[in-house]
Amino acid sequence: MSLRINHNMSAANAHRNVVQNSNAQSKTMEKLSSGLKINRAADSPAQLQISENLRAQASGLRQSIDNSEMAISLMQTAEGALEEVSRALIQARQLAVHAGNEGANDPNMLQADQSEINNILEQVNRIATSTQYGHNYLLDGSRAGNGVTTGDYLEFVDGSTEAHSSGVGGYNININNAATRATHSGTTALSQAMIDSGEQITISEGGRTVNFLTEKGKSVEQTLNDLETAIVDAGLKIDLMRPYPPATSSGAPQAITLRHKEFGSEHTFHAASNTAGLVSSVSNINKLIANGTDVSGEINGEQASGRGQILTGDHGADTVEGIKIRYTGETAPAGGNAGTVTFSQNSLTFQIGAEANQFSEYSLGSIKTNDLGRGEENSSNFDSLAQIKVLNSEQAQDAIRVIDKQLHTSNGLKWFLEFYPFFP
Repeated sequence: MSLRINHNMSAANAHRNVVQNSNAQSKTMEKLSSGLKINRAADSPAQLQISENLRAQASGLRQSIDNSEMAISLMQTAEGALEEVSRALIQARQLAVHAGNEGANDPNMLQADQSEINNILEQVNRIATSTQYGHNYLLDGSRAGNGVTTGDYLEFVDGSTEAHSSGVGGYNININNAATRATHSGTTALSQAMIDSGEQITISEGGRTVNFLTEKGKSVEQTLNDLETAIVDAGLKIDLMRPYPPATSSGAPQAITLRHKEFGSEHTFHAASNTAGLVSSVSNINKLIANGTDVSGEINGEQASGRGQILTGDHGADTVEGIKIRYTGETAPAGGNAGTVTFSQNSLTFQIGAEANQFSEYSLGSIKTNDLGRGEENSSNFDSLAQIKVLNSEQAQDAIRVIDKQLHTSNGLKWFLEFYPFFP
């Protein structure tokens, strides 16, 4: 029995072309309806990979823009609170200036000024503990690098976003040299004969000068009192060092010792006197007093730079970059080891780019009054803004100094403008 196959080549070719045209039309309609050139790997494997990477990057960029906008909103919240603190401190300064007018004030007026300042300090603390964005508290110190020191004469000051958290044992602090102040003592004591002959003492510091002329008949003690008053009235950052209580009678000759209020190598002064050795070594010639010295040492065995009493981890240090420690001891500790600092990095981190490691970190320090205005030398021994009093003229002057220090170092608008350029 024979086998016969029936076929129609024209029909087969027509069917094949119809199927191919139908598939091509389906793909074309799919591209038109989706708006995408590549809908599946079969369209172009290499181009599909590029397309997916671009889509992922575009999605990340859109989210990074949203992140940046949220971060700017957070910083604007902090900036608004800091502006309120700045206004409050300006008001407190005005009250301190009023209290300094002791000649026209009575005790009741001074007490009223003190009560108002206490209310202002409470307001600042309230802002510090209540300013938040969502559930993030911004100005209570929890969003910055925080540290605790162990050891005598050590105080944690600040920490940058580049510093790393320490272990439980903290970072060791070695002090090689303690900070000093520019100091000068005359080799010739001030005597009654010098005073009666009209001795002139000239002291210059920070662009200010005192030309002091002794008055005939005044005792040595009275003359030194007048010299001290003249130095204070002229605004010189100079202390006239005198024993207290006085160890000699008011008319006994006394050597003059002058000392700069600020620590470190940036500060010095000039002094001159008619009598050689009283202040200057040569009569009527200004003597430049040797500068003070900066603290020197290491943190965690890494190089640190000193400025006055502040020791700061150097730029590029592996773990302690930007950590600031104040050492207030008059001499370096035996063996060099002064103690430790336990540091915790709690800075705010913002993802402002679409790729890994495209982030920005920023620290918002504490604005509680216990942490403001620290490190300002004053005769009332105010350690911070929280301790200021204005119950007498001397306290009012020192309160102005402490408030000025804070106003010069932490203006809210300045903080915000320094941060804003990190965002697109």
